[in-house]
Amino acid sequence: MPFSIAIAGKGGTGKTTLAGLLVKYMVKRGLTPVLAVDADANANLNEVLGLTVEDTLGSAREEMKKGHVPSGMTKDVFISMKLQQAVIESDGYDLVVMGQPEGPGCYCAANSLLTGFLEKLTGNYRYIVMDNEAGMEHISRLTTRNVDVLLVVADTSRRAIEAAGRIDSLAKELKVGVGKCFLVINQVKNRLSEETLKAVEKSGLQLIGVVPEDPEIYEFDLKGRPMVDISDENSAVSAAFGIFEKIFDRNRY
Repeated sequence: MPFSIAIAGKGGTGKTTLAGLLVKYMVKRGLTPVLAVDADANANLNEVLGLTVEDTLGSAREEMKKGHVPSGMTKDVFISMKLQQAVIESDGYDLVVMGQPEGPGCYCAANSLLTGFLEKLTGNYRYIVMDNEAGMEHISRLTTRNVDVLLVVADTSRRAIEAAGRIDSLAKELKVGVGKCFLVINQVKNRLSEETLKAVEKSGLQLIGVVPEDPEIYEFDLKGRPMVDISDENSAVSAAFGIFEKIFDRNRY
């Protein structure tokens, strides 16, 4: 069974950047093969990783829903073919983009085939990294496997930390089966204020580490450059790697 890490957080907290840096860290450490899953409707994990997306799982589902299945081909063969085409291969890891959420109408048959394919696909990897939107519905639909670690990302604002607490509660309500849940505070300018620390304590989340605000991260994002190309010596990258080290040391994977 693969070891899975899901990353979620309020929009604008830098969770996708951290997801990309996590993939970079795992490949560097030899923790491979990794399946990176972009489960955010506003998909841009591929940009962080420097990859081009041509097909998504959502588009395959839409094609089947609209009856775009070639004559003489069964639906399961068709969607398996389309989903295999949606897997983007890279060094040490592959990327799959979920795509847009479901539109109107019944998707029962398509979702059933999609779930079956994903269960087979995830069995080919030792590790899974999932970049999620704030809601946890994608995790509950993605696979029946449990999530070993949930990293909830927030910035130093009270609202972001409160949102992180709600995400943790939602994951428990959906019975995703989260093994451990940690809070990461990103984009820290100096040090955490007393107000921020109080908000963290009130959330009930375990703070595993902080990542400083870094001008190079901002510059790469502004220019659309892959975040994985940033040097390991960068302050934010180094801090993120330190957090990931704690996760894998604790779990001994």
